[in-house]
Amino acid sequence: MSTITTTDSPPAETKLPRGSGHTLSVLVNNEPGVLMRICQVFSRRAFNIDSLVVSEGRSRCFSRMTIGITGDPAGLDQIIKQVSKLIDVIHCFEHTSDDAVTKEMILLKIKCSPEQRSEALQICEHFSGKTVDLTPISMIAMFTGDSIKIDAALTMFSQFEIIETVRTGKVVMARGEQPT
Repeated sequence: MSTITTTDSPPAETKLPRGSGHTLSVLVNNEPGVLMRICQVFSRRAFNIDSLVVSEGRSRCFSRMTIGITGDPAGLDQIIKQVSKLIDVIHCFEHTSDDAVTKEMILLKIKCSPEQRSEALQICEHFSGKTVDLTPISMIAMFTGDSIKIDAALTMFSQFEIIETVRTGKVVMARGEQPT
């Protein structure tokens, strides 16, 4: 018989709910050292990077960074200006839910006996999740959506033994014709 061990630490208490900070989209030249220079700007201004997604753009010459941050809102404009002035940064924008679509994803592995499986699958269906792995003693579900939906799914699955979670940062795309 297989045993499953938990590898995640319990979530740390935070002052602000997840997703309550600011979301920046930064288009950069795809060059070594760019991420380090951007991170230094946030560090000097006492902003914390809560999530970071970096991917190559349509052209291999550029990368798109989506950065979720928390910190003093009074310093946000200064951060955007400083990041925009960095070499290799094409542009830096803040996005809100009014002007952009923001999503994230989570993979959630739970210990799930055959007797509990029906209930776990119902929760998965309620949150429009997808089962991506199923064994006799565990299940991995995938959910996508905004931070509130992901948090709600996690809360509902807390009645099971959560073995592990892997959560992406936010990805964002400007609505309409606006550039991201």
